[in-house]
Amino acid sequence: MCSFSSKQPPYLPLLSSLHLPSSSKTHHHHRHHLRFNLHKRRRAQVQEERKRKKMVLKREMKMRNLKLYMENQNIIEENEKLRKKAQLLHKENQTLLFQLQEKFSQQNKIIPI
Repeated sequence: MCSFSSKQPPYLPLLSSLHLPSSSKTHHHHRHHLRFNLHKRRRAQVQEERKRKKMVLKREMKMRNLKLYMENQNIIEENEKLRKKAQLLHKENQTLLFQLQEKFSQQNKIIPI
């Protein structure tokens, strides 16, 4: 046999344990609370999105800085090579000028006036 009487439905204890707002004031408060929670959640989502974008931008900036740093290092290296080459050319030029002056001075000694 069934333990429940036909007058009382089996789900009645469950219904009575639920808190159902009885007045419109309570209902309004509940709606306001839900709206406030939605607003808080949305604000948190927006902040999280901003934080994520900031992290992405930070990562992109680090990569850009690294690439620029490496490019600068290559330019500095190339500059150093060119400076050494210019020094060698300058020394060679001075040597050739000295040899040319020696040649002219020897020719002037040979030719009597």
